Amino acid sequence: MVLAILLIASHPITHLRRAILPDITKVSFLGMGIMGSAMAFNLLKNGQTAAVWNRSQSRASLAELAGAGAAVKAGLEDCVADADIVFTCLGDEQDVISRLTGPTDSVLAFARKGALVVDFSTIGPAAARTVNASLAAAGLRFLDAPVTGGDVGAKNGTLTIMVGGAEADFAEALPFLEMMGKNIRYCGPSGAGQALKLCNQVLCAVNMVSVCEAFALADRLDLDRNLVVDVLQSGAGGSWALANLGKRILQDDLKPAFSLRNMLKDLRLVFDSINLDDDDISNRQSLPGTALSVELFGAVAAENEQAPDAFGTQAMIRAYDQQKAKNLTASGFANTSEELSKR
Repeated sequence: MVLAILLIASHPITHLRRAILPDITKVSFLGMGIMGSAMAFNLLKNGQTAAVWNRSQSRASLAELAGAGAAVKAGLEDCVADADIVFTCLGDEQDVISRLTGPTDSVLAFARKGALVVDFSTIGPAAARTVNASLAAAGLRFLDAPVTGGDVGAKNGTLTIMVGGAEADFAEALPFLEMMGKNIRYCGPSGAGQALKLCNQVLCAVNMVSVCEAFALADRLDLDRNLVVDVLQSGAGGSWALANLGKRILQDDLKPAFSLRNMLKDLRLVFDSINLDDDDISNRQSLPGTALSVELFGAVAAENEQAPDAFGTQAMIRAYDQQKAKNLTASGFANTSEELSKR
């Protein structure tokens, strides 16, 4: 079967490849959150049958997926036992390690030997290599394939997917990844996809600082915030964050496409990944913009118990608006940066 899939994956006619694969490959998908459910829908839209599972069986997306043709499974074993490829979109690194490689109620415990496991979660390079080693010892294959593009990219099938692992396994998974993403790149051995994703999260975090500071400056200069987005999104200072999350800020839409909890987790992974020999202070000094974004995201997340999950990353604007309300001066920002450098 692997040889057949590899031959099909190399075929230049993508639509032919997609037409054939659903008949010969059994696919499972674990984790039907905002991202996972949208990605599973795109598999179904492209003619791929799929069995899906979620830890909480009360999610509304499960009924919607069932209506679209997915086989919704109540148990993990029933979902993965016969799968050729198991896709997962889960939580933090401990959740992924437990769900994929735990001794019981895990993919390792239930999947057939030779199955390919493709994880879209952001767990960091070290955890990806740990999962890869554990699955390989059990006769399973693994790709770390974190994604970026947000809920919009997941719904539209335009995600960027960064993949680490064996190149032959990447070739096998590629036809399915093409159903869920647009910019799909093989990055290198196990953990390489995660490494590039952490670079992406640094870009996202610091871009959010720049968007919020542009709005803060516009306020100080008595300028309509709408002009910042409408005019500047197509200029040299434009970015995905400005064009998409900037618009949500203007609409006072702070609901999460990507939650504060998840962003803070990813930025923790950034510092964890470089905190092998160096102390925490030198790590933060080496990435001062990222350290400042952690401080600002953290300030909003600390507002109340619901904030980490109730707010998306664009809610960073609340930290700036609160500073404005308190009439903080520019020296206040300088003092904050100085304090960060000492931590």
